[in-house]
Amino acid sequence: MAGHTLLFKSNYAVSSKIEPFYKGGKVQISRDEQHIFCTCGSRVNILQINTGKIIHSIEQDDQEDITSFSLSPDDEMLVTASRALLLKQWDWKQDKCTRSWRAIHNVPVASMTFDCTSTLLATGGCDGTIKLWDVVKQYCTHNLKGSSGVVHLVEFHPDIGRLQLFSSSANCGIRIWDLRSSKCICVLESHYSAVTSLAFSPDGHTLVSSGRDKICSVWDLKEKAVKRTVPVYEAVEGVVLLPGMSDYSQMGVKSEELHFVTAGSKGVLRVWDSSSARCVFTQTLPDAPALSTEEADLDPRCLMHLLPMPQSNRLATVTAEHNILIYQMPTLTVQQQFVGYNDDILDVKFLGKDDTHIVVATNSSQLKVFELATNSCQILYGHTDTILSTDVFRKGSMFASCAKDKSLRLWKMDPNSGYVQCVAQGSGHSNAVGSIACSRLKKVFLVSGSQDCTIKVWELPDPPPAVGCEPALMTARLTEKAHDKDVNSVTISPNDKLLASGSQDRTAKLWSLADMSLLGVFRGHGRGIWCVQFSPVDQVLATASADGSIKIWSLQDFSCLKTFEGHDASVLKIIFVSRGTQLVSSGSDGLVKLWTIKTNECVKTFDAHQDKVWALHGSSNDDLMVSGSADSTITLWKDVTKVELAEEQAKQEEQVLKQQELSNLLHEKKYLKALGIAISLDQPHTALRVIREIRQQEDGIQELEKTLLKLRQDQKESVLRYCVVWNTNSRSCLDAQAILQVLLTHLSPEEMMQYQGARTHLEGLIPYTERHMQRIGRLLQASMFLDYMWQKMRITGGKESVNLDDDEMDTSPQSIFIIDKQPMATTDTQASQQQQEEEEEEEEDLEDSENGVELLDDGVSTSKSAHVNLKKHNGVNGGAEEGHVSSEESEDDEDEVMEISTKSLTNTFTGSALCETATIR
Repeated sequence: MAGHTLLFKSNYAVSSKIEPFYKGGKVQISRDEQHIFCTCGSRVNILQINTGKIIHSIEQDDQEDITSFSLSPDDEMLVTASRALLLKQWDWKQDKCTRSWRAIHNVPVASMTFDCTSTLLATGGCDGTIKLWDVVKQYCTHNLKGSSGVVHLVEFHPDIGRLQLFSSSANCGIRIWDLRSSKCICVLESHYSAVTSLAFSPDGHTLVSSGRDKICSVWDLKEKAVKRTVPVYEAVEGVVLLPGMSDYSQMGVKSEELHFVTAGSKGVLRVWDSSSARCVFTQTLPDAPALSTEEADLDPRCLMHLLPMPQSNRLATVTAEHNILIYQMPTLTVQQQFVGYNDDILDVKFLGKDDTHIVVATNSSQLKVFELATNSCQILYGHTDTILSTDVFRKGSMFASCAKDKSLRLWKMDPNSGYVQCVAQGSGHSNAVGSIACSRLKKVFLVSGSQDCTIKVWELPDPPPAVGCEPALMTARLTEKAHDKDVNSVTISPNDKLLASGSQDRTAKLWSLADMSLLGVFRGHGRGIWCVQFSPVDQVLATASADGSIKIWSLQDFSCLKTFEGHDASVLKIIFVSRGTQLVSSGSDGLVKLWTIKTNECVKTFDAHQDKVWALHGSSNDDLMVSGSADSTITLWKDVTKVELAEEQAKQEEQVLKQQELSNLLHEKKYLKALGIAISLDQPHTALRVIREIRQQEDGIQELEKTLLKLRQDQKESVLRYCVVWNTNSRSCLDAQAILQVLLTHLSPEEMMQYQGARTHLEGLIPYTERHMQRIGRLLQASMFLDYMWQKMRITGGKESVNLDDDEMDTSPQSIFIIDKQPMATTDTQASQQQQEEEEEEEEDLEDSENGVELLDDGVSTSKSAHVNLKKHNGVNGGAEEGHVSSEESEDDEDEVMEISTKSLTNTFTGSALCETATIR
């Protein structure tokens, strides 16, 4: 570990899922034998046989369950019928509904089929009627009445020239309809139970029918009579005729007579000779225990469908547990298995040297081993009741399972073929075995915990039996009464010296595996403990409880070191990751959480399940994780921490390069590309900077208009989104309004509304735009008051009389003062002092005076001409007369002079310095 920094995990991503795709109903295989079509509630799922992946899912818009469907023989057209009494025609390769119409049936459609030309579609309803549709010309051609009850089977005669339709309903007869006359020409009566399947001979003269009355009937269609009745002693769900041109001697076919294969309640395929009514071949299932005929009717392995695959010389069967199995003829060996519905996932573990497989325990008595690359599954028989738990030996192909049948089994996988077989078994518990653990260092022992409150240590046979041999018997070396209630979990320490157990009695206990002596008890949980796990590196134990908490305990003093709380319900499973520095937990709330132990922090919560997550396991390389839930979904998770860090670093480097490029583009005045880069970086502030650079140009308005109109639609959408934010700030609102002016001028309302989020953005722009308009209105009113103030001003002083109405205005220093109504005498000293001050301030105020006068426009002129005489004093007496104003002028101009005196206070706002003493005559 020296020199290598441990990287904490921060995120997992869903790598793949194994989901339910078939929950019962019709199954059909495409003519090219590449796809399997099957119903799953309101969907028709299309499974690719080579990969085991769902490539298409056709779903009803009204969420109504699909009652029947049919794929045309040319593999181009799919028609579905739902409980809403609608027929829909699909282009399934494009997931597109091309046509829908109301079925004339008053009740749901129970069956449907195409003729060999893919032009006629027959639908059988629960109302006892059959309707034929021309799917090309899109109209109903026939309405056939006469059947009683549900028409659950319809088939066209393979010779289209005959124009015959075969149907079967609740009266157990097979009706033959002549489509030319729309009449039933014959009823074939031989069965005493529902007819389940029909098979036509290649020449079209022979028909084989199967039923749940445990017989198969061979019909001569020329004579319309039974040639032979074959008792098969099981309820038959499917029948397929063997082609006559192939060699099926391995299946007991010794003659050229007609042979057929049946599938039914016994769960095996059998080959029958139609001429002698004898069974010439019976498929054997070496992994499955033999069942008697009485209980075989209840066997979940009974076959519900049998489908031919003539191009590849294969057969496909569908079991009552919704498993699809593909057999290769003539050996009838299982080539592929697909699990349509898993029910509750109770446990799941990685299997194989490179974690290429997973072993899954579901709410059934069979184990399922999935190959992750193809989703193909091997079903393991052996247990007779629900399997509750599994565990895998470290870096090996051996694993163990335990079940409600009070037994445990040891399984071994052939690393070359992937074939798994039971090699040992043991029993001894008096109640269901709920937990099992394998030794960590060597494959020498197992530990089991049961609902009988005991723990047993089992010795493995040495050496273990090879694959293909009879299972050996395991015996318990030690048995200990461990808890007061059910033992929910057991785990073995990495050095094989310690054992921990968790129970429904709310305690966890530490044991010595040498003699099963009790070392300590961990108390602190408020409800039962579901899972216990040893840390791979530290001397601590982790426990998960139904009280919603996870606790870390010290193995030295049995004290609680840390408590993690975050789940809203029971915590069902925990595993250590990142070399024991982090935890992953799953709970009844359907959530998977990633925790960092040192900080007690929940790093991430993953929500990918809809029900309790019972199963959780990590791969040997610590880069994968698998979870299983009661929603029948298995989710494979991949650690993407390193990927995200690499992407973040690459993104940062890219942003640095783009920022540099942006600066260069702004310097080169390439605004269009600069704005595009700012938008791609999603940096509104940088985009605003580019907009301001454009507007500061001499032809800024034209340049802005040209730049914005060259943007792509998605870039315009981003700019519009930025404008909403910019418009809220008075500093950037003018830029936002300039952009809006360009967009609203050159884009029609229809084009604007096509932008993503356009309505929301425009609604966000309106209130702030109204606020800006109100602010501008108030500013305009204030400027009008200033204009009015200038119109009322009187300007006096100057060398000569100045008429303000003239085009030119005297810019020499002028004085404004308030006139007293009484004559004022000015002494020589005062006049001399006034003149001296006037000369000193003349130069200082010259520039301000000129600036102030420049602010006056033609509208700012006095209504009367002001004649100002400035007389320079030479120190002689007589200044009193110069300062005297006649009483008439004083009275006439009193009001105006008072206004001038008041308005002279505004000189600081306008920049003029008009403040010298003068005499007004």
